Amino acid sequence: MRPPIYTEIWTPPSFGTAGSAVYAASKAALNLLTKSWAAEYGPRGVRVNAVAPGPTATDNALMQFGEDGLAAMMRHTPARRVAAPTEIAEAVAYLASDQASFVHGAVIPVDGGRTAV
Repeated sequence: MRPPIYTEIWTPPSFGTAGSAVYAASKAALNLLTKSWAAEYGPRGVRVNAVAPGPTATDNALMQFGEDGLAAMMRHTPARRVAAPTEIAEAVAYLASDQASFVHGAVIPVDGGRTAV
């Protein structure tokens, strides 16, 4: 079996946000690219899936959003916190494992429920 292919998608908001049209369109394109590649390469034994991480506690996120921005994200996330980088990595590790051998074309949100509300 060939190795799986992964994409990472930063999930766009489920509502319109001024100034984010290009960003949202690029993420929607990655979503459909993941599904298209799964359909195209799946018959050749290649699994294609994506992880859509939510706010994650990284130095880069802190620089980009600041403490106030991250606090606002936490208020709008059912889990009421940001992810640890290891939590995102664990989702990717699952997709790379044999336990996910029947997972094809999935975009898995790892966002503390942010896209569910």
